[in-house]
Amino acid sequence: MPGRTIAIGDVHGFDQPLETLIDRLDLGADDFVVQLGDICDRGPNTRRCIDLLRELSEHCRVAIVLGNHDEMMLTACGRIDGHGGDYWHEVGGAETISSYGSSTKDVSPAHLDYLMQARPYVETDSHLFVHANWEFDIPGASQPAVMLRWQKIDGAEPALPDGRRIVCGHTAQKSKRPLMWPGWVCIDTRVYAEDGRLTALDVDSDLVYQVGTKGRVFDPVPLDEIALEP
Repeated sequence: MPGRTIAIGDVHGFDQPLETLIDRLDLGADDFVVQLGDICDRGPNTRRCIDLLRELSEHCRVAIVLGNHDEMMLTACGRIDGHGGDYWHEVGGAETISSYGSSTKDVSPAHLDYLMQARPYVETDSHLFVHANWEFDIPGASQPAVMLRWQKIDGAEPALPDGRRIVCGHTAQKSKRPLMWPGWVCIDTRVYAEDGRLTALDVDSDLVYQVGTKGRVFDPVPLDEIALEP
């Protein structure tokens, strides 16, 4: 049996939902996990979230996409010249720092190295995985960083001409359900909200796995049964 390809949405420092979701997925060596970015900020334990993903890569293939919050963290810690480093503390950076110590100097260099390995996007034969958005008529290598990491979706974006589906995060869904329209699905389900959820999507079977912010495990549901349309 070929391995599964599973996308995991925005984690935002919530280590317990991430750990529970990873356990629920029962991942094996042939599986491929794409984490869609925003590992850090807002939640209580960015440090452990990064550790969990690093540990997961010892058991299956893992790729991470760079999110805007990850970009802000790398900028504030002096690794890149990106956006948002000057206001990172106000949008979740303070919580991230507290998981390491008292200042950016306490952030693990190994964790920053790990985030530096994040990709702008991930492609397979059937899917394109991005953090935020995609300009369909621009080649991948020329996609603007602001589009890939910062631009919200509105549910009217066109499908890719080659027929692949785009899976994204970034635009938080207050419904706690994925948003789906032709050629697209968004799986950022506001894990940082009081009643939020962390979502994973098996893109081959279109099964949706969710864990609540407080640890409630939901049964897998077919995407077309849970997703909302714009």
